[in-house]
Amino acid sequence: MNQLYLVAFKSILTKEINRFTRIWIQTLVPPAITMTLYFLIFGNLVGSRIGEMGGVSYMEFIAPGLIMMSVITNSYSNVASSFYSAKFQRNLEEIMVAPVPHYVMIAGYVGGGVARGLCVGLIVTLVAMFFVNISLHHVGLVILTVFLTSVLFSLGGLINAVFAKSFDDISIIPTFVLTPLTYLGGVFYSLSLLPEFWQGVSGLNPVVYMINVFRYGFLGFADISVPLSIAIMVSFCIALWSLAYYLISRGIGLRS
Repeated sequence: MNQLYLVAFKSILTKEINRFTRIWIQTLVPPAITMTLYFLIFGNLVGSRIGEMGGVSYMEFIAPGLIMMSVITNSYSNVASSFYSAKFQRNLEEIMVAPVPHYVMIAGYVGGGVARGLCVGLIVTLVAMFFVNISLHHVGLVILTVFLTSVLFSLGGLINAVFAKSFDDISIIPTFVLTPLTYLGGVFYSLSLLPEFWQGVSGLNPVVYMINVFRYGFLGFADISVPLSIAIMVSFCIALWSLAYYLISRGIGLRS
């Protein structure tokens, strides 16, 4: 049976990877263009006036945050759109009745989101190298952080798709939740610049921990404890995985 589960996982994962690579002009190129504009505007034009932040140039400071922002957006949107499309077209019913556990299906879809997130993250990193010298302080921490972040937001996209009743519902969370969280997550500024009260408020934003650990992996400094940040990311991944498994195993939002 384990071999059967592995085949099922590989099939879903391959389908998901083929899905976003087949339309790479729509899925992989736009993040590169968007991040290029960010580097040009915030890095060159604004950054030249700001100077240094955290002991490094402003361009170096925002680079990890911009990479992480693209990973978050693409991991989430890939699973949200794919899972909802399968639900809308009733293709999901074929997987639901297959003799494989629900966690295999979840792992397949999440794996597709992680694959796209990592691909986009690599592309944006290559783009960043044209504007700033990329140095890695802790390679293992960079890989761990980007993986956990991709898993977390892929699960978030899957949960969004479970509850979505129309394609418009897929765009609500990215617009009204993800965008504010990422922009207020310390991508463009250090938390140390904020008043003490707002530093405490920022601690409620999970994206803050991801970006700070990722920045530590590149630059060697962070505004928040690295072990605490990793523990929070792992906790969120476990919580969202449990929620996704509960929803799918109960058929919530999947059965008409």
